[in-house]
Amino acid sequence: MKWCLLLVCICTALLSCKKDKAQVEPEHGQVKAWETLIDGNSFASYANFEAQWNYNYPWGTDHNGSARMVGSASNHNQISLSGGVLTIKATRLATSPGNSTANGFTNVAIWYNSGACHAKQQVVINDQFPSYTISGDFAVPTVKGTWPAFWITGVNSWPPESDIMEFKGSSTNWQNTYDGGWENKLTAVSNAGSYHNYKCWYNKVSATDVDCHYYIDNVWVAKHTMSNSVNKPMWLIINMQMEGDSGSPGPGGNTLYTARNIYLGRERAF
Repeated sequence: MKWCLLLVCICTALLSCKKDKAQVEPEHGQVKAWETLIDGNSFASYANFEAQWNYNYPWGTDHNGSARMVGSASNHNQISLSGGVLTIKATRLATSPGNSTANGFTNVAIWYNSGACHAKQQVVINDQFPSYTISGDFAVPTVKGTWPAFWITGVNSWPPESDIMEFKGSSTNWQNTYDGGWENKLTAVSNAGSYHNYKCWYNKVSATDVDCHYYIDNVWVAKHTMSNSVNKPMWLIINMQMEGDSGSPGPGGNTLYTARNIYLGRERAF
């Protein structure tokens, strides 16, 4: 009887070990993990900021509005840091220095200096990194002619584009996806001049397509599909354009736009 009991115990232990081993084995030989690429400390100091962000747009100082981006390690008049907060200031100019130099927008006269930055870390959704979350807290101007935004756009091509937060001279937030055609979600934001959180969760759903789940203050508001965007690197941009789609004339003097707690994270599948 003792030998029988011992044999039962040994068999039970072996089966238990085999079960534990199966539970920790990765699915299909892949180990999934979540990686934080940019956390809330990137605005804690200029050293932190300049390690993770570049000044201006990836393509230069001008784009599709009447503001020229101005900023560098030695010039913080338009884009500055204090207490973990990034402040972008748009300043109306007394005279225009000329037209925009951006492709497709060279007929737009420059009437403001403003600020922009883009993350050094690109967003590339693919088999290895099938899911990303991008979010941030923003307090935005909503008067006519102001155009603050938080968005990703193609490095080598346009489309793709996904606008996580965009205000065009009103208290309505635009969350947009462009893949050759536009999908738009418009949401009225109460007291947009105070901080609200804007977020998008990107999830690869096929060999070519990505679902974009948009949130405001952690409330899901829309899902768009960004087709033909897998394996296409994208820039993450924070900027404040002026006039253009947000109307004109824009405000005189200075206009402020602030950001904090910017987050960029991704799932690593292998």
